Amino acid sequence: MTTPINLNKVHKDKARTEKKLRADANSVKFGQSKAQRLLEVTQSKQASARLDALKFDDE
Repeated sequence: MTTPINLNKVHKDKARTEKKLRADANSVKFGQSKAQRLLEVTQSKQASARLDALKFDDE
């Protein structure tokens, strides 16, 4: 005789794998890595600091 299968567990496992696949696809499509985000933030801060340093005072 075979062992019984818990169908709720099978259903939940299938849903988890589908959700993980969807999340992976979205991260490839829309996401950036943490290093890329940090690089972008750092570059924008440096650019804004550079522009602030080059501003003229009209006083």
